[in-house]
Amino acid sequence: MSLREAIVHRVKDKKQEELRDVIEDSIGNAEMTLPGLGVLFEMIWQHSAPEDQQKMVNILHGQLQSSPS
Repeated sequence: MSLREAIVHRVKDKKQEELRDVIEDSIGNAEMTLPGLGVLFEMIWQHSAPEDQQKMVNILHGQLQSSPS
């Protein structure tokens, strides 16, 4: 089983509230959680409309511009 498959398998049966908890618990924690967030983001990105993808890019760009270097 690949890392991607393992991550999806770990969260696929979770309820929406549990998915939110997984995301929130992963943010700001150890860097070892980043691949999991990447897989989840990949799923969101691939199933988002182009206008929603652009909104995400706009938010990310804005945050990167306001982030201290």
